[in-house]
Amino acid sequence: SVMINYNPETVSTDYDMCDRLYFDELTFERVMDIIELENPHGIVLSVGGQIPNNLAVRLDNARVNILGTSAKSIDNAEDRHKFSSMLDRLHIDQPRWMELTSLQEVHGFVDKVGYPVLVRPSYVLSGAAMNVCSNDEELKNFLQLAAEVSQKHPVVVSEFIENAKEIEFDAVADKGEIVTYAISEHVEFAGVHSGDATIQFPPQRLYVETARKIKKVSREIACALNISGPFNIQFLAKDNKIRVIECNLRASRSFPFVSKVLKINFIELATKVMLGLKVEKPHKSAFDLDYVGIKASQFSFSRLQKADPVLGVDMSSTGEVGCLGDNFYEALLTAMLAVGYTIPKKNVLFSTGPARSKVELLESARLLHEKGYNLFATGGSQKFLEENGVPATLVYWPNEDKSPNTIELIQNKQIDLVVNIPKNLSPGELRNGYYIRRTSIDFNVPLITNSRLASAFINAFCNVDIDQIEIKAWNEYE
Repeated sequence: SVMINYNPETVSTDYDMCDRLYFDELTFERVMDIIELENPHGIVLSVGGQIPNNLAVRLDNARVNILGTSAKSIDNAEDRHKFSSMLDRLHIDQPRWMELTSLQEVHGFVDKVGYPVLVRPSYVLSGAAMNVCSNDEELKNFLQLAAEVSQKHPVVVSEFIENAKEIEFDAVADKGEIVTYAISEHVEFAGVHSGDATIQFPPQRLYVETARKIKKVSREIACALNISGPFNIQFLAKDNKIRVIECNLRASRSFPFVSKVLKINFIELATKVMLGLKVEKPHKSAFDLDYVGIKASQFSFSRLQKADPVLGVDMSSTGEVGCLGDNFYEALLTAMLAVGYTIPKKNVLFSTGPARSKVELLESARLLHEKGYNLFATGGSQKFLEENGVPATLVYWPNEDKSPNTIELIQNKQIDLVVNIPKNLSPGELRNGYYIRRTSIDFNVPLITNSRLASAFINAFCNVDIDQIEIKAWNEYE
């Protein structure tokens, strides 16, 4: 086999797995040069991320034998227009969207669906230039940015469904029929990029009916695109209704994680399918797990001076860990500790932003108080906690010249954990929230900016005794 890869770090540990290894850029010209030199039987596109998928149509036009899913199907999934039309034909629900033709039309669309909306270019990776807009000014700025990033392909504006679960469906199909699959669920609500989100597998809070619908819709999509090889579909689920966000006809970043947790090598099955070999479906009992896997993301904000450590639809993480546990909280706690969080000793700072986040974090704050933690909170959060019977010390915003001030407390290492949920994009909120978040990172104080993750982490360290967690090898989980 011949491998083309332009990141030496990816293959530094197992460079001798293939017969030939080319460290070269993944461009059409370079790939064609190597094909002419090596004359391979065919090429596999689905294990190189986004770039090979972008080359599929040109390689197919150059009469290159593409193994697995056809270039036409890849284009039908990548082109938002074609993919959306296919979903409409199959009567599969999706968030409403429109292509950017004129600002006037976009405003007409926004009037119809209401804010917030999501601006996204086609054929891009890691949510590049993808943004959630909550007012006219943001919409104008982000449309301009997206148009610059994606000049060849249209920019799409779609409705953004708030407080919806995001669900990943990773699978391998053979000629349109699913061979094996894994459904995993994000801890955070939709709006955090899947590369940054904390993922739980098997899903812990998914309705049986929702899972059934996801399998049904995925089968229909696999059949319509005649998929042979790996693929990933992202879903939104809210009130037992599901909507399809996108479908990637390639191995996704959650492939290795679900393979490890399920102990079924998805990519081995996908390779056999693409080579035309016969594959057997895993037995149903393989999907019945008595343990939970958590994938948590690693960030490098401490090395990125002045960067705002808040999570959004644009990917920020630089690594990830996978941990197993006998239950959700055990797996989550070990994963969070593995990416550098520490269990707070006594003082926790709450700055909980929107009303919904305040409500979501109320029981977690009460639990902390019952466990003997001292709670500190900024204006609105402190008032809300006190009104609901949870004592908290009032601390002042960075721009208020009063003491005790949030920044002073963090700098003096008097706070062990900061929970800061961004409220909105108004300049005052942004500035104050940014100073708290950035100071936490610069002074190495654990920071969480998502209410669902904060709630899960607090419940985990309050309910699980770290000394009671057994250290087990991967093969001991059965």
